[in-house]
Amino acid sequence: MGRMGRMDRLNQYRELIETTLRSLAQVPHRYGQISDRVICDRTNDNYLWLAEGWNKAKRVHHCLVHLEIINGKIWIQKDQLEEGIATYLEEAGVPKQDIVLGFQHPEARPFTEYAAA
Repeated sequence: MGRMGRMDRLNQYRELIETTLRSLAQVPHRYGQISDRVICDRTNDNYLWLAEGWNKAKRVHHCLVHLEIINGKIWIQKDQLEEGIATYLEEAGVPKQDIVLGFQHPEARPFTEYAAA
């Protein structure tokens, strides 16, 4: 694939990630006063979905999903979703060979159905 093709795919993945995370973050939490924030850093290709707020007297502030685009592939660095963010990426058209489960140990990745790196 030529340079223009890679840039087209990169921009497509950026849009897809942002749209997917923003859509998922619209679902309200079942408890507490918790807000979701989607942070998109296209310069460094880092995408975060954070939950923050209060559940009774307890402070809530954690990362639900952290994605990065590295060498044209979407790396899942953190995934706290029951269904798995990879499922949503696949449904949006990302092929498995372009998804890396970065939270898996490098030696275990070849045994997943996704890219090793």
